[in-house]
Amino acid sequence: MTKLFLQAINGQKTGKVPFWFMRQAGRYLPEYMALRKDAGSFLDMAYNPDFAVEVTLQPIRRFDMDAAILFSDILTVPHALGQHLEFITGKGPQLDPIRNANDLGRLKFEDDKFHGHLKPVYETVSRLSDELPKDKTLIGFSGAPWTVATYMVEGGSSKDFKYTKSFAAGDPAGFQRLMDLLVASTAEYLIKQADHGAEALQIFDSWSGVLNEVMFQRWVIEPTKRLVEKVKSAHPDIPVIGFPKGAGLMYRNYADQTGITAVAFDQSLPLDFVRDELQSKMCVQGALDNGLLLAGGQPMLDEAARIIDALKGGPFVFNLGHGVIKETPPEHVAELSKFLKSVEL
Repeated sequence: MTKLFLQAINGQKTGKVPFWFMRQAGRYLPEYMALRKDAGSFLDMAYNPDFAVEVTLQPIRRFDMDAAILFSDILTVPHALGQHLEFITGKGPQLDPIRNANDLGRLKFEDDKFHGHLKPVYETVSRLSDELPKDKTLIGFSGAPWTVATYMVEGGSSKDFKYTKSFAAGDPAGFQRLMDLLVASTAEYLIKQADHGAEALQIFDSWSGVLNEVMFQRWVIEPTKRLVEKVKSAHPDIPVIGFPKGAGLMYRNYADQTGITAVAFDQSLPLDFVRDELQSKMCVQGALDNGLLLAGGQPMLDEAARIIDALKGGPFVFNLGHGVIKETPPEHVAELSKFLKSVEL
């Protein structure tokens, strides 16, 4: 069976609109919240294959999307490297910060321990590969080295990334060691996901947009290129989607230089730029504003139609510009899904 999502990601124009939504499994779904209550913490869910499989499948059952993305988190990699991680209600992820090169000694990339820590994730991927409907694509994922590094250095989420930028600028050799560690470990993580049945991989660089062009080249493009090369050396045919959120005009160099198969874009990019500068080279994936999904109704449908009309001439996957907002009514997701399934390209 030829899967609609894989057709598009691999550069083929499709007759229907393939779609999935970032954070399509999560807090906006009542069935997720019921499961979360049973599971306890977020990490207990992510590291328990029974819970993680169920959460991954929930939006597929409800909305019949074309792809399911593994339920996990980008911070499982630093956690597997030995950095303390916990998720605190109302605060999000909290890590013991890595602020300088000396702190790197706390991190250990030992093959058996690293993959042993992540074994539940690999089991989840294997089970999803068996249980997912045969016309659906299973997407594995990771954070990009730069974005994961920001959490590791800041100790959690940040608005100004002052410690990460200071580390990168003040000790570029030391920061390069951190990035090299993340490239190597993340590549291993993605390769194992593909080994266990992931059919496509997405690399999330959620904070790439905070860098100037010089730093973007060094800390986003170059590590991502090395990461993709390592993954492709093990799985030459697996499609890799890059998502450098907020990169603006630098999307162009990112698409040209990283070796990705397809590029996901956010809602800040003009659609003619996406069509002319990105879609002319590869499949594009995006990018309804998640605030419009929260609003629902005609404004949401009008913008979805505008996006499709602009990009229907080439390979395209419909998605959001960022994750589903937790207050989003599931009925809005159902309305949008129904609309997308009705569109003929």
